[in-house]
Amino acid sequence: MAASNSTAAARDSEWETVIGLEIHAQLATRSKIFSGAATAFGAPPNAQANLVDLGYPGVLPVLNGEAVRMAVMFGLAIGATIAPRSVFARKNYFYPDLPKGYQISQYELPIVAGGAVDIVLDDGSTRRIRVTRAHLEEDAGKSLHEGLPGLTGIDLNRAGTPLIEIVSEPDMRSAREAVAYMKKVHTLVRYLGICDGNMQEGSFRCDANVSVRRRGAEKFGTRAEIKNINSFRFVEKAINYEVARQIELLEGGGKVVQETRLYDPDKGETRSMRSKEEANDYRYFPDPDLLPVELDEAYVRWVASQLPELPDQKAQRFAAQYELSGYDAQVLTASGELADYYEAVVRAFGGSPKLAANWVGGDLASFLNRDGLEIGASRVGAEALAALLRRIGDNTISGKIAKDVFEAMWDEQQGADAIIEAKGLKQITDDGPIEQAIAAVIAANPSQLADYRAGKDKLFGFFVGQVMKATQGKANPARLNELLKQKLNG
Repeated sequence: MAASNSTAAARDSEWETVIGLEIHAQLATRSKIFSGAATAFGAPPNAQANLVDLGYPGVLPVLNGEAVRMAVMFGLAIGATIAPRSVFARKNYFYPDLPKGYQISQYELPIVAGGAVDIVLDDGSTRRIRVTRAHLEEDAGKSLHEGLPGLTGIDLNRAGTPLIEIVSEPDMRSAREAVAYMKKVHTLVRYLGICDGNMQEGSFRCDANVSVRRRGAEKFGTRAEIKNINSFRFVEKAINYEVARQIELLEGGGKVVQETRLYDPDKGETRSMRSKEEANDYRYFPDPDLLPVELDEAYVRWVASQLPELPDQKAQRFAAQYELSGYDAQVLTASGELADYYEAVVRAFGGSPKLAANWVGGDLASFLNRDGLEIGASRVGAEALAALLRRIGDNTISGKIAKDVFEAMWDEQQGADAIIEAKGLKQITDDGPIEQAIAAVIAANPSQLADYRAGKDKLFGFFVGQVMKATQGKANPARLNELLKQKLNG
């Protein structure tokens, strides 16, 4: 279903993509939302499911107050309305890993209504994605097939795990926008400390509602829902595939069917799972075992007092305090841990915050990505990176040599000074050795010298390279340029 660039561009001008996301974030409580069973990841199957989770007759759910606090924190962080009264409902459907025969969720009266999340697009502009609602609910268990030929295993450890489902308006117009929005929400819940955001463990995942319509049309097209996507890369690939599928279907005279689909990352395609249910299919009704959640203004103010500095606030402060571009500020505040690392480098370095930003957002980020590490597992700590930057600042080494030193620091777990000393990498700042190298290079390249003096100014770079080679890259670049110009101009 791949299209050529020209075909894709033509389609893009004729069709508009409409996307809404339903993000499920597992709340970082120690126990489940309606029972005292643990939520820790990795326990043996069914080791963390008690009688409430198993749906035994006569047992009653008890609401976890921490889950409520975390949901309210999220609502306040996105500027939403916190409902003074919200109600839990039973969402009825049969599935093997749902032992009660219903999921406890919120329907007509969710705890969070409205709000918005701002994302930064590729061109640097900002787009506001509206949030319809965020509601509390319990997770279902998990059906297992691996290692069970012809059988299905049921693990109920996840049953009853607290979730907040964040439902957006259909405000996104491309897969890239959807990924940017999902990343922003991911950043936000981690800043708030309400979700660890671990996508591999299922702590953060989304369903994508995707449709297309003729550009300029007011009415939305028929949407397909792609379920349980657990990586940013898969979100982009799944949406792009689904958009291409729907356009091809419509242009061939067919109709898009409202349905639920699954994304197969191995084949890079979505496939039909079941016809899409409507709300009335679930026979929602208020759960008779749970009282409405009533929150007064004092409680909401108390939760508001616990809010940390949020990502957008931190980015604005970084731009003003450290004189960074909006782009640099966004990169450095992509996670609270990265922002803390950067500020630790700036404090220890005492030099240019921009130089520190270049290294944290550039070389350090590149090595972290290469080795698949989070900032907390960096092999070069903030103090160690600051020590390297001081050696650039005092001209002990050049910026170019610093890259080699950084790589050695990463691989050998040694400090900058020890590596510079052991490898003899100190920058040459004395004029004498630099002038000697320049004289030797000029003497060895008479024809290039003649061409340069005849007006071929671009040969200056050739001479710089030759002198750097002769000094093993240790010549101070600024001083080298000055002295070289003097010598070449005779």
